[in-house]
Amino acid sequence: MTLYAQLADRLREHIQLGVFHAGDKLPSVRQLANEHGVSISTVQEAYRQLEMEQLVEARPKSGYFVPQKNPLVTMPRVSRPPQRPLDVSLWEDVLSMLLNQGNDAFCQFQHAMPDMEASTLKPLLKSLYELNKNRPFDGMVYGDVQGDYSLREQLTRLAAASGCQVHPDEIVITSGCQEALSVCLRTVAQAGDIIAVESPGFYGAMQAIKAANLKALEIPTDPANGMSIEALKLAIDQWPIKAILVTPTVNNPLGYVMPDAKKKALYQLAREYDIAIIEDDIYGDIAFEYPRPKSIKSYDEDGRVLLCSSFSKTLAPGFRVGWIAPGKYRSKVTHIKYVTSSMCPTLPQLAIASFIRQGGYDKHLRNMRQKYRKARDTMLKGIKQYFPQGTLVSYPEGGFVLWVELPSQYDAVKLAEQAKTKGVIVAPGQLFSATGKYRNCLRLNYNDKDNDTRMRGLKILGEIMRAI
Repeated sequence: MTLYAQLADRLREHIQLGVFHAGDKLPSVRQLANEHGVSISTVQEAYRQLEMEQLVEARPKSGYFVPQKNPLVTMPRVSRPPQRPLDVSLWEDVLSMLLNQGNDAFCQFQHAMPDMEASTLKPLLKSLYELNKNRPFDGMVYGDVQGDYSLREQLTRLAAASGCQVHPDEIVITSGCQEALSVCLRTVAQAGDIIAVESPGFYGAMQAIKAANLKALEIPTDPANGMSIEALKLAIDQWPIKAILVTPTVNNPLGYVMPDAKKKALYQLAREYDIAIIEDDIYGDIAFEYPRPKSIKSYDEDGRVLLCSSFSKTLAPGFRVGWIAPGKYRSKVTHIKYVTSSMCPTLPQLAIASFIRQGGYDKHLRNMRQKYRKARDTMLKGIKQYFPQGTLVSYPEGGFVLWVELPSQYDAVKLAEQAKTKGVIVAPGQLFSATGKYRNCLRLNYNDKDNDTRMRGLKILGEIMRAI
């Protein structure tokens, strides 16, 4: 490897690990030349390489900088949760929000729901119809406890796209990703154990921790690149953490994709301390970059990463088809899955396996990535237009949800109550914390309804805030 390539690798790793943040000035050409004992032309070539990768930008007479991902938005602040394990609360609030689905609200920002009216889903629906018509008996009998083999074969191909090499026998089908997360938590931990989580984090994962009688330790999380490895290491040194639960690829609710170097560092830290990683990859296939980002599981050398996912966000939640690649925990995962819900319905698995095999899934993903990216950009413009000055917004790198941090004087819970009376439902930020933090934050779905309806909903939210 040439000297400039070695230097570029070092700088790239520092940027991806968050040593240098968006907007930071990088060391000067002369400073790097002196520090590494190389020529100025070598440093210039390294920077040129990183410019081509859009990891740095040159500013005339100023030097090199880490570029802002999107100059149109100001990202939320790095979270600062309590640095101690806590019981998860707020189940009644989560339930109340879940029960709002299907009411008379014209704009429902609260649910992370995919586009289920896309024309690219028609082959899947046709396949499901034909299976119900021609093979109804398959839908009435017990299936394989690990799930239909033809689907598990196709899942190995999807896993390969994220850098994982798994065999169909190493996959267990579940009733959605929620069951996958619950099964994995019960596999690796016992009542009273501590689980390290992102902050903010998905409320479904939080409630799975509560249901298993575990404690959550929220780790400071950067909205641009994820959980702080340094803070996680300090927490592990202080507390007997049993597992790390993360959504590193298209995070919910922040939307970031953790850089590869940081994913690898997280795995190495878990290996050093002999801790399991539960990786929620439910949005990974609808990351906007292509090919899709690598998973933490792709670095797994000893089976400690339990990879969870489902088709709830890529196809539709009603199919209830999820899966786990549990590594060395396969036997216990299979047992807990069996005693929890036995086997999953066979016909949806057969239909989805056929949809993937015939190329329909890849075609659908290409369509959705383009649609969701455009919807994100329109939503960001609407927030900038209607929300108060000082509002901070995440910049999702995939999926269809974003995180809004309002100025501190706004209470998102009260905002949600007032908005509901006007036909707009939102998910207040306190649901995404074990202890009800983030009361001035919201998670919004930018895929619900059409663009005009979403803009109308944002306008109403802005009018309520102006009246406060």
